[in-house]
Amino acid sequence: MEYYEILLPLALLLVVSKIFMKLCTRINIPSVVGMLLAGVFVGLIQYIPGQDILNETSLTGFGFIAKIGVILIMFSAGIETDLGQIKKVGGPAVIITIAGVITPMGLGFLVAVLCHGGFAELTTATVLKCLFYGTILTATSVSVTVATLRESGKLNTKVGTSIVAAAIIDDILGIVVLSFVLAVSGGDDVSNPWMVLLMTILYFVVVMIISVVAKRFFLWLDRKYPHHRLVPIFSLAFCFAVAFVSERVFGIADITGAYVVGLILSTNPDSRYIDRKSDVLSYMFFVPVFFGNIGISTQFTGIDGSMMIFGLLFIIAGIAGKLIGCGAASMLCGYGARDSLKVGLGMMARAEVALVTAQKGVEHGIIDSTIMPFIVLLIIITSFITPICLQASYRRDERDGIVPD
Repeated sequence: MEYYEILLPLALLLVVSKIFMKLCTRINIPSVVGMLLAGVFVGLIQYIPGQDILNETSLTGFGFIAKIGVILIMFSAGIETDLGQIKKVGGPAVIITIAGVITPMGLGFLVAVLCHGGFAELTTATVLKCLFYGTILTATSVSVTVATLRESGKLNTKVGTSIVAAAIIDDILGIVVLSFVLAVSGGDDVSNPWMVLLMTILYFVVVMIISVVAKRFFLWLDRKYPHHRLVPIFSLAFCFAVAFVSERVFGIADITGAYVVGLILSTNPDSRYIDRKSDVLSYMFFVPVFFGNIGISTQFTGIDGSMMIFGLLFIIAGIAGKLIGCGAASMLCGYGARDSLKVGLGMMARAEVALVTAQKGVEHGIIDSTIMPFIVLLIIITSFITPICLQASYRRDERDGIVPD
């Protein structure tokens, strides 16, 4: 396979994405949905007999580009996040995250138990298997929600910062939970969960030290080269470097590192200039490929009746777990009913983290590979309904004359 084989499907995806984005915008649907629909549409090419457009080279290339796209999304989200708001919602964000991990994990475990013989048939292996199914549902992908909030101009509201902060903490808790379940399941290459916890603490200590040095460096760079392209170039280089170190050295997701860098640069005088320049790069190329790749990756094979029932109940548990858990936690933290609903909706979205978690379970022989299509379906459903429902809830507030905090 030659590298140029990705160029035609890439051109096709970008054109179709732009068309679908325009169509969605005209009917007041977030453009994010258009990018996802474009991926589903282009993905249908795979079912044409003898086609060689979406081959192994192009699909692998889409995967790499998509990973950069999600990093850029989280980098921009960090830059646009008001740290003052984060401090205000810090406590509620932790509570929302804990509820958003425990509730879907519990529901996923319950559904798995009921669909695998019930409580009477429980063994140690079955408990671990069902527990892992619940673990898959703990992940939250804030990418779709962030893109929707940014597009609506609501990212820096109380709800927006609560969702982003909770999702970042959720990512960390998800890593600890995943490592613990895999460790208990007896994988040979699994890290000790206590070591994971120690590395996580160490990671944030290192990040705090880096942030002090980085802030001074970028302030100096901004004074010496105000509104110069050197500033966004160095910013992106810093983002990619920290994202790499986060994943490779500390086992923290690269998107968390990208978001942290964005937060560090959010107080820079040139933060809006950096954000504007990175937006040109990301939304012109990388972000459409990221969302499109979700649709293209969808495949359904080898599913029987019992697995279909389990898969559908599993999806419902995944949606309800975040909506109910995070929404109820928000109300306990003093949020109004409307804002609590928005938080629950914003935390529903899943993406690559859920897929990676499920794949880990398949690789270790803990769960059945037939669950993978339903994970993809959960990602697609939540990626579609999250932006649509969020936009609808904000439009309802505007009609009722409610101004977001």
